Amino acid sequence: MTSRIVHGGGITAAARLYGGRPEDWLDLSTGINPNPIALPEIPLSTWHRLPDQHLAERAREAARTYYRSGDIRPLPVPGTQSVIQLLPRLGSAGNAAILSPTYGEYARTFALAGLPAPGIAKIDDLTPEHKLVVVVNPNNPDGRTLSVERLQQLHDRLRERGGMLVVDEAFGDMDPESSLAPHAAFMPNLIIFRSFGKFFGLAGLRLGFVIAQDSILERFEDWLGPWAVSGPALSLATSLMTGESASIRNRILDRRSALAAVLRRAKLKTIGGTGLFALVADDCASDIYSHLCGHHILVRKFDYAPNWLRFGLAPDEEADRRLARAFEDYSI
Repeated sequence: MTSRIVHGGGITAAARLYGGRPEDWLDLSTGINPNPIALPEIPLSTWHRLPDQHLAERAREAARTYYRSGDIRPLPVPGTQSVIQLLPRLGSAGNAAILSPTYGEYARTFALAGLPAPGIAKIDDLTPEHKLVVVVNPNNPDGRTLSVERLQQLHDRLRERGGMLVVDEAFGDMDPESSLAPHAAFMPNLIIFRSFGKFFGLAGLRLGFVIAQDSILERFEDWLGPWAVSGPALSLATSLMTGESASIRNRILDRRSALAAVLRRAKLKTIGGTGLFALVADDCASDIYSHLCGHHILVRKFDYAPNWLRFGLAPDEEADRRLARAFEDYSI
């Protein structure tokens, strides 16, 4: 049996181990906007009725504008994890490769399906036998970003041998110009996954979108079954994706700058990240992790890279000071 992956956000487990109430912990273990935006009004009918088709249609149109996907109307799904688990059903999934290290659920999904999906360190390591390639762009956890041109070239190579390119843009909202979405209509062997909750700070909504040709979207829709996304989620997506997002992006960048300042004062070396998190490398990462937990501050550690820690964004200046104070009394 393939072991379950320990993700960020495990406040309850951390509190059981290190004490304190979960609500009193500072959670820096995720890559989620720590300042969720104000929710627009949600019509009562979306709670009362099964999600009617018009709600999905409106959300898809809003997503098309937001992601700039041209003729493609993105498919709403109940979180991108739901469709990651469907990838082994694709015809080309038997010879997959994953640009690694990255989000661990891709490898686990293929392993549970009994399909080989080796991790590769760089695109040049691909062989002609690889028919489905997964690239998280920008990558989690190191922020590695491949250019649009490089990904287009990779898509064309895979297309020539009947392969498929899967690009996970879960952290793509901070840099729309790096997204493949505006080019997807001209890339028939491309699947893009987009996360809704990370940028808007609403991960609990469990909402994502798939951008691909209609024939591919129809397969995912059939596999997910009817009413896969709730009416309230579709209503919120329509409202928020047609609203103004520059101020959200600027607030995130302000919070990211504040985190960088705290890490510099703590003399920690940042080796990567995105607008929503920073990746730190330190030989004492395990001790730092435990020390911060003692202060009821949770960050993300990695079993495959014991010298790494990922820091998410603090919600405000007081939380910045709380993290800084925890570092001030740290000693090995």
